[in-house]
Amino acid sequence: MEDRLQEPSSLSAASGLSGNSISQASAGANQSHHPEEHLQHHDRELIGNLHHTYNYLKSTGQMQTLKATELNNTRRAEVPIIFFNRVPKVGSQTFMELLRRLAVRNDYTFHRDVVQRLEVIRLAPERQQELAEMVMDLPVPSVYVKHVCYTNFTRFGLPMPIYVNMVRDPVERIISWYYYVRAPWYYVERKQAFPDLPLPDPRWLKKDFETCVLQGDPECTYSQNAVHEGIGDHRRQTLFFCGHGEECLPFNSAGALERAKYAVESQYAVVGVLEDLNTTLTVLEKYVPRFFSGASSVYFNEVNVLQKINKNNFKPPVSEEIKNLVRRNFTKEIEFYQFCKQRLYKQYLATQVPLK
Repeated sequence: MEDRLQEPSSLSAASGLSGNSISQASAGANQSHHPEEHLQHHDRELIGNLHHTYNYLKSTGQMQTLKATELNNTRRAEVPIIFFNRVPKVGSQTFMELLRRLAVRNDYTFHRDVVQRLEVIRLAPERQQELAEMVMDLPVPSVYVKHVCYTNFTRFGLPMPIYVNMVRDPVERIISWYYYVRAPWYYVERKQAFPDLPLPDPRWLKKDFETCVLQGDPECTYSQNAVHEGIGDHRRQTLFFCGHGEECLPFNSAGALERAKYAVESQYAVVGVLEDLNTTLTVLEKYVPRFFSGASSVYFNEVNVLQKINKNNFKPPVSEEIKNLVRRNFTKEIEFYQFCKQRLYKQYLATQVPLK
């Protein structure tokens, strides 16, 4: 399977795609997209939050040249359809419910993939084309949600949609996944949907994450460049941005990292960060207003309901010692997460710069 990401050509914004925000500015202008240069470790630490990012950009002179239009891919989309290829365990259930509620407010249709017995996220080229064609057949404007790798619509001669997604601290994410698939209600829901599914071994259900790591269980062994094609192996957050190609499979690999970063920078309108929903919602409202107008108000006015979605009360705490042990093998995944945070913060700060 191969899905080579082509460097995108300049595209004109579709009429009505971006409302009256910065997304309309410079529509159709030639804009090259190049991956960010690698940040040194101490620089990545400096941009750990919005305040640090501002200080970093100001000290390096980048605040003076920061432009929202150059960080905005919504204007390059050719059709008002959002393709949300949601990463598991990044708050995507809550985010999906937010989109469902905003559909009424902002007058678009909401669509999601059906629950599947075996969820395949990496598709053969013909399946990618089928997916892209199905999405393009939706009424406009629409939102489509599915657990699937980044899919290049233009590769099949189809219009470019508006790509959005979410990320989360990689180690916190795998811990969340570990306990999610062991939660009692998870198997109740699965058995209801697929009655013939066998129940898991009780010993597997009872094993905690710390024991799994310390005993070197294969489920909790994160070997560098290891390839896992098994259903439910979601240790690679980068896979959802890298694409369907085999070069995206090796865990924590430099190649998958660079492809994922390039896709985020050149294709995605917004990649939000679970740990900073305030900034995420603000940026979505600014960069994709046709769909996300009022997102902050809807989320925080109904936060008690939204925060309970998919919440796992069976997840015990995991020590920082174990987390730090696991982080040693997640260097590239952590770098990707930091990259997405930096881009989100740059997008936010760009909207705060007075127009000259």
